Amino acid sequence: MGVFVYLPLVLPLTALPMARLAEQHLHPRSATRLLALVGSTLALCSTLCLALLMVVGTAQLPGNPLPDGWSDPEVRAAVPYEEKAGLIAIGVLGAVVVACGSTLLRHTRTRIRAARALPPHTGSGAAGDLAVIPSPDAYAYALPGGRGRDGRVVVSTAMMECLDVHERRALVAHERAHLTGRHHRHLLVTQLAARANPFLLPLRTAVAYSTERWADEEAAYAVGSRRAVATAVGRAALFSHRPPGPVVLPAFAAAGPVPRRVAALLDPEPPAGLWPPASAHLVLAAVTATVGTAASALSSLNATVTLVGILHAATPL
Repeated sequence: MGVFVYLPLVLPLTALPMARLAEQHLHPRSATRLLALVGSTLALCSTLCLALLMVVGTAQLPGNPLPDGWSDPEVRAAVPYEEKAGLIAIGVLGAVVVACGSTLLRHTRTRIRAARALPPHTGSGAAGDLAVIPSPDAYAYALPGGRGRDGRVVVSTAMMECLDVHERRALVAHERAHLTGRHHRHLLVTQLAARANPFLLPLRTAVAYSTERWADEEAAYAVGSRRAVATAVGRAALFSHRPPGPVVLPAFAAAGPVPRRVAALLDPEPPAGLWPPASAHLVLAAVTATVGTAASALSSLNATVTLVGILHAATPL
């Protein structure tokens, strides 16, 4: 095991340049998927290595649930034993579990409360998913469905009054793009990854921005006007309020710097392909992130296989 068990705890730093450059140079759809994949992989590896550190560091403490064979001197000599690291790992792993659990609980509660506050579906198809809520606060967000239910686009009456007909179409198309693209899943994955390893916080921020940009691009395609979507984003940002409850769902003009989104919509549509690369800096960042992610996965695998092999050899059959 050796140093390999510690590497995945710091290797998420290799993905930080990629987070910034991906949201600047890649199509937002590609940036969202790539960053969510990299972030979730790095978070899983670092959490696994925390668990391995906990097992290795506490194997000789009274009351541990491991087999008695772990107390044999020969087994202990073969394992990189460090009691202090193990005790620290217990606290850190406990904090990770609590943080991820609270994030999942908050996400679930918010979706349930929001779904209960909505009127029932009035139809199906293009108009059946739209719920207009009487409210003096201007907001709009996408509420994912669950257990066979379709998602809903929730818009307040105040938000509707702030926009003209074309801008309303752009707003609804934007929120429908969130539902179609399952953006809440990418957001939740990166939120959990950032809870598991604080080094991944920039990836969470980048994915929050890229999902909004992804929905912007889909809305521009749906309404046939990038300028109409840019105007809707800008006007909504002037009047919008956060929706009730914790913000864990995609919300119009709520995530990501609005001026950057408007400026991107006033530019030509970004290319959807990954090749040729937009810049040499992006290539370097992508290679660094790929190497870091691969090294994290291999280090976790090496440490796990080593620990399992020792445990199997030390456990009487």
